[in-house]
This record gives sequence, C-alpha cells and structure tokens, in this order.
Amino acid sequence: MSLRDILSFLIGGFIFGAPFFAIGFYVRKRFAERLIRTAESKAREILVTAKRESESVFKSSQKESQQTLIKLQREFEDKIAETRRDLQNQEKVLSHKENVVDQKIDIIEKKEKETGFRLQEATQKEKIVSDHENELVKILQEEKEALRRISSINPEDAKRELLQRMEIEVRTDAGRLIRDIEKKAEEEADKKAKKILALAMQRCAVEHTIDQTVTIVTLSADDMKGRIIGKDGRNIRSFETTTGVDLVIDETPGIVTLSSFDGIRREIAKLSLEELMKDGRIQPSRIEEVVQKYKRQMENVLKEEGDKALLDIGAGNVHPEIVKLLGRLKFRSSYGQNVLSHSLEVAYLMNVIAGEMGIDPVLSRRAGLLHDLGKAVSHDVEGPHALIGGELARRYGEHPDVIHAIEAHHEDIPMQSIWPMLVQAADAVSAARPGARRESYESYIKRLKAMEEIADKIAGVEKAYAIQGGHEIRVIVKSDRVPDAAMPALAREISKKIEEALQYPGQIKVVVIRETRVTELAK
Repeated sequence: MSLRDILSFLIGGFIFGAPFFAIGFYVRKRFAERLIRTAESKAREILVTAKRESESVFKSSQKESQQTLIKLQREFEDKIAETRRDLQNQEKVLSHKENVVDQKIDIIEKKEKETGFRLQEATQKEKIVSDHENELVKILQEEKEALRRISSINPEDAKRELLQRMEIEVRTDAGRLIRDIEKKAEEEADKKAKKILALAMQRCAVEHTIDQTVTIVTLSADDMKGRIIGKDGRNIRSFETTTGVDLVIDETPGIVTLSSFDGIRREIAKLSLEELMKDGRIQPSRIEEVVQKYKRQMENVLKEEGDKALLDIGAGNVHPEIVKLLGRLKFRSSYGQNVLSHSLEVAYLMNVIAGEMGIDPVLSRRAGLLHDLGKAVSHDVEGPHALIGGELARRYGEHPDVIHAIEAHHEDIPMQSIWPMLVQAADAVSAARPGARRESYESYIKRLKAMEEIADKIAGVEKAYAIQGGHEIRVIVKSDRVPDAAMPALAREISKKIEEALQYPGQIKVVVIRETRVTELAK
C-alpha cells in the first residue's frame, strides 16, 4: 500500500471517525459531569454525615466530660469531707490530750504544793523534835541534879521522894487515860442506848387503850328514862349522890350517859344501873343497896386486874395492897391513855432494855410496872405521883431500887442509880408513841393557839403554824430582820418558852423557816 493510500485511509478514517469521536467526547464529558455531580453530592452527604457525627461525638464527649467532671467533683468533695473528719478527730484527740496534760499539770502543781506543805510540816516536826530533845536534855540535867541531891540524903528520904514523883506521873497519865476512856465510853453509850431503845420499841407490841371520861349505858325500854329520873327527880338524885357520878339524860333515844373522871365510880355506876333496869325496881333504897353491892364486888375486880397484870409480866410476889392499887390503875387515865396499859408497856420495854444491858430483868419489869403506882391515889393524896408511889412502895416493903426508880423517874428527887434513868426512858417511849395519848378537843385547840401565840410574840417572827397534831410548829421569820446565823438561837428560845408555858404529851418539834425571794422582769 502506497503512502497515498495510507494517507487517504487516515483522512477518510478521520473524517468518518470524527463524529463518533465528537459523540464519544460529548458522552464522556456528560458522564464525567454526572460523575462529578454524583461525587459532589456524595461529598456533601459525607460532609453532612461527618458534621452530624462530629456534633454527636462532640455532644457525647461533652456529656461524658461533664459526668466525669461531676464524678471528679464528688470524689473531691468526699475526700475533703473525709479530710475534715480526720482533722476533727485529730482535733478531739489533741483536745483530750491537752486536757490530760492540763490535769497532769494540776496534779503536779498540787503535789508540789503538798510537797511544800510536807516540807513545811517536816520543818515544824523537826523543830518540835529539836525542842523535845532540848527538853530531854534539860530533864536529864534535872535528873542528874536530883541524883546528886539524893546521893546526899538517906535511903528512906530518897525512896519517899522517888515514890512521890512516880505518883505524880502516874496520876497524870491515869487522868489522861480516864478522860480518853470516858469520851469513848460516852460515844459508845450513846450508840448503844439508841440501839437498845430502837430494839425495845420494835419488840414491844402493846395495844393503846384510850379511856373516855364518860360511859354510855343502853336502856332496856323507852320509858326507862322517866323511871330513872323518878318522881320529882328523887331517883336520879339518889343515884348521883350514892355513886358520885353525873347521870346525864338528854333527848338521845335509847341511851343515858354517865360522866366522871373516876373510872371506878363510873364502872360501879354502870353495873348498878344495868342491874336496876334488869330488876325494874328503881327507888332510892334499892339504888343504895345495889350500889353498895357493886362497891364490895369492885374490890375483887381490882384484885383480879392487879393479879392479871402481875401474871402478864412475871413480876413475882407483891403485897396484896399493891395488887389492889394496880387494879385501880385499870380505871385511871392520863391524857386519855389507860395507866395500867401504859405501865404494862413500860414493864415490857424495861424487860427488853434489861436483856440488852445484862441487868436483873425481874427487878426491871417490877420497876416499870409500879412506876405510876401513885396515880392510883393521886386524886386523894396531895403531892407528885412519883413521890406518892415511892412512899406506897416503901410502906409495903418493895425493893429499894424499885422505890428509888418510882420516886426519881420524874426527877422529883436526884437520881442516884441507873434504875430511874431506865424507867424515865421507857416511860417517855411509851408516852410519845403516836396514838398513845390524846387530849380533849378544847384543851387541844387551846394548846395549839398558845403555841402559835408564843412564837408570834418573838421579834422577827412573821407567822407561826402548829401542825402534825400539835407535835410540830413551823415558824416563818422575816428575812430582813432575822439572819441565818440567828435562826438556831431563835429555835431554842421558842422551844424553851413552850416548855415553860405549856403542858403536853411527848415532844414538840420547832422548825424555823427563812425565805428570801428576788423578782426581776425581763422586758
């Protein structure tokens, strides 16, 4: 093939292929543009997605960082709180150690002071020892002088002088020893006396008999009052004259009242009136007959009551007249307390005291039972009942110790032995027991008012109140006039004036009260 052919082939081919090439080029261009647009779209999508993911990642990382920050903050706060607690604990420990150190310092300072006091005391003791040494040296010199003097006299004179000096020294030591023994004995005796009295009061269980000055008699019929009075009152006059008892007839139905301070007369009148009502014959001659009958029977009643009392305490043989006098005490009262019951109680107390002290129990019971013997006849004989009872006991051959106990138990005569002291203690215990004695309402009220008046008259007393049934008085004083230091003297003054002015059973407790009040208002 020639070159022309080739060239023509190429030109024909170019001409023929140029459209196809243009078409291909156009197609490729459009395809490339589409690819470019597609790539741009994908790129934009990728950018949007990347932006969204980056924002999500940013938010997520921001949230995580916030959570991490909160967690770290909490951990930091917990650590700070823990550190604060540790510091507080350490502060408490340090404070405690500081207190301990202060206490130890105080103890050390106290010991230093005590050591100083001890040094001072030791110095004083050393001085005392030195003085004693000097005194001993002086005594030795005196002894040497005495020996020199004795050596110049005969043996008899030396012996006499030596005995005199020894006697002086022994008496001095004995006197000191006696004082110590007496002081110790007083303390022991006080304790033992309280113990004995407490034991006696616990072991003694005697009923309290409260006597009245009137006796009520129940009538057998409604018309009996008129028959007792009799025509123109002759029966009642005869009855009162014969018995020595007041017969009170009032409007109270079914009863009459016998009034007398003599219990024996009241008892005779009661028995006589009951028999007269039972018999129905109430007239002056019959009244006198019945009363005389019961007066004779009363002698046997008195003996029976006396024998019963002696048998109860085991007092041994007693003169018959003393037995009758004891029986009369059955119908005698003191501040409402039956005297025979009181005497029996004193005898029981004396028995317990005697057992504790190791003295004769029979003699103790006998002294206790007979200590108020004089009250059986005190309304007929003048003088203190203690001296009357002692004279009666002496007349009927009682033991001297019993006689002295009766006479001296109220200190009408000086006490010369232990017996009246023991009787006095037992008597006070029996009389002072709550409920043992009573008074009439009028005398009771009068005594309370008198107690309050005595206290009210004393300077500085604002008001006085009697309480506890008259066994205690409370005195309120003015705080601006009576200082605290003056209160004991004021209480003693009131008690002394009550003792001097009043008569009362048992004891009265004086309580002085001083009160200071200060008031202020908070505005």
